[in-house]
Amino acid sequence: MPTEEMATTLSYLRGPDRPLLELTVGGLLHRTATLYPDRLAVVSRHQQKRMTWAELSEAADRVARGLWSLGIRRGDRVGLWSTNCIEWIMMHMGCARAGASLVNVNPAYRSHELSYTLTRSRMKALFLWHKDKRADYEEILGRARHGLELELAHTIYFDGQEWPALLDAPGELPDHVAVDDVANIQYTSGTTGMPKGVMLTHHNIVNDGQFLAQGFHYTEQDRIVVPVPLFHCYGCVIGTMSALNSGAAIVLPNWTFDARATLEAVHEERATSVYGVPAMYVAEFGLPEFESYDLTSLRTGMMSGAPCPVELMKRVLNEMHIGELVIAYGQTETSPVVTMSDAGDSIEVRVNTVGRAMPQTEIQVISTVTGEQLPRGEQGEICARGFVVMKGYDGDPEGTALVIQPDGWLKTGDLGIMREDGCLHLTGRSRDVIIRGGENIYPREVEEFLYTHPKVGEVQVVGIPNARLGEIVAAWVRLRPGQEATEEEIRGWCQGQIAYYKVPEHIRFVDDFPATLSGKIQKYKIREFEIEARGLESVAKTQMA
Repeated sequence: MPTEEMATTLSYLRGPDRPLLELTVGGLLHRTATLYPDRLAVVSRHQQKRMTWAELSEAADRVARGLWSLGIRRGDRVGLWSTNCIEWIMMHMGCARAGASLVNVNPAYRSHELSYTLTRSRMKALFLWHKDKRADYEEILGRARHGLELELAHTIYFDGQEWPALLDAPGELPDHVAVDDVANIQYTSGTTGMPKGVMLTHHNIVNDGQFLAQGFHYTEQDRIVVPVPLFHCYGCVIGTMSALNSGAAIVLPNWTFDARATLEAVHEERATSVYGVPAMYVAEFGLPEFESYDLTSLRTGMMSGAPCPVELMKRVLNEMHIGELVIAYGQTETSPVVTMSDAGDSIEVRVNTVGRAMPQTEIQVISTVTGEQLPRGEQGEICARGFVVMKGYDGDPEGTALVIQPDGWLKTGDLGIMREDGCLHLTGRSRDVIIRGGENIYPREVEEFLYTHPKVGEVQVVGIPNARLGEIVAAWVRLRPGQEATEEEIRGWCQGQIAYYKVPEHIRFVDDFPATLSGKIQKYKIREFEIEARGLESVAKTQMA
């Protein structure tokens, strides 16, 4: 551990020493419902439903008792495959009360990915809708589970008879749920190709939510518009746990992101805070009637989930009246936020950095060669330690050991510079990851799927810059001898099999790939070629915080 004198020169910082809560999610909900029973807790505008904190707490107990009636006990896994709705919040709180681990399932998943998640998670129950405008979930589920031996014993449809029956079922609440029990399992794409289940405890997400609420300066008077997906850490930790810690209201504008619905929610609910990834704010500014919405009620908000262009942040500060906009940095493995600017920080800090270490959290920047702490101002890999670090990857001790060191430091795979003031500036990623509009995509996962096409001999996937989404997926494909194919054919192979955001938007058929003398593919050269060929030089140079 560096001394105080060394800490002034080395890239190490420990956040403020504030008390950690020893509460479960269910216990925190009980506390908030006791303090603010009649305050608004959740508004689901597209469903025209509202709940107070007392009503949400009662609903959580009903869900927990219903889970008991299904045979769900402490430590069992319960899947939730849905876009944003009030039932999502009820399930989140109800599973916590029941001591069950909530498994978030991405609504964009199709049969290939769902089969993997059903098998890997060992979920005993799955909650979902029959269908929506984007997908027939019942049909996808049928294909996904075909021929598999699963622990899945119960399928509960929100729009069927099973859901109201569950809410009225007699049951019991567990005698004890521990703060270090796994509250949430979120699947995030792994460098080995297939998603890994990140296990987050009650202690992880309750306390990340506490310090987030403090950073936003939230009180029970605040109303937070949450257009980001609840199945992401952004939605189900930043979106819900900051409200749970403060008594602020959660406002859901729509099932999925809709720029118009988001601004209408701010306007009509007189919201004081709004969340979004950069692409969401771009879409909101792009509405022809943007200036017709009264956004003057906004005080704070967050831009996160993808690299944040400085000029876009300035527009949000000025044109959306979010004078206390904050930026946060983290990943699912860190619950998710490890650094954050404060609503009271200077504009310079909030525009040019991702803030400083969260309370009770340590941050260091190390050499990617030696692993030693670097002097401030030098680029290296960002590492985090403290309450934010996940319990581990579900059923994968080897994968866990690759990212969490024996001394507790988690290697993020991201590159950054710690300034003299302790604030962090992101510079890139050491791991091969694409961030498209807030969605993390690991190229190997897409590559492995594309290899299932009978005509594909070899494939390399990279991210290329995009002004709206940050990055999009591009694939270089070498076909098998004697084969011919079109871009449309390859994309068609992906449709309905992998999530839409993973489908390559650009496909180039090639005879070979740039490589070193040892045969290692040089992906950076592929990316550089695409940037030049598509005239994306100016987009690639866009300054990020």
